[in-house]
Amino acid sequence: MKLTPLAVFYLIASILGFVGTWTWNIVSIVQQRNFIGDWVGSGPSVSSLTVDILIACVVAATFIVAEGRRLGMRRLWLYIVLMAVIAFAFAFPFFLFMRERALSRRALIESETR
Repeated sequence: MKLTPLAVFYLIASILGFVGTWTWNIVSIVQQRNFIGDWVGSGPSVSSLTVDILIACVVAATFIVAEGRRLGMRRLWLYIVLMAVIAFAFAFPFFLFMRERALSRRALIESETR
């Protein structure tokens, strides 16, 4: 199955999201920072970003479940866990990449049955 340009974009965004966030997560671990405390207690602008990301995560999780079920994708819970454990910037583009693969697979099957 050939990857579409959109799927490649989503995969690259997912990789960048993983590397970009975990670079800073590792810095936080090495410096023994209070990750959650820094996230919510470093001023109004950081709190604004926190709310922004949390709302985006809830909406994305809802979309992942609804769209994934519609396409018959499996292990949808894994993308939601990845949002919390690795990063939203990794997990959501990775879901979109896998969604593109599912859509391509579906189109291929439909074209073969015609």
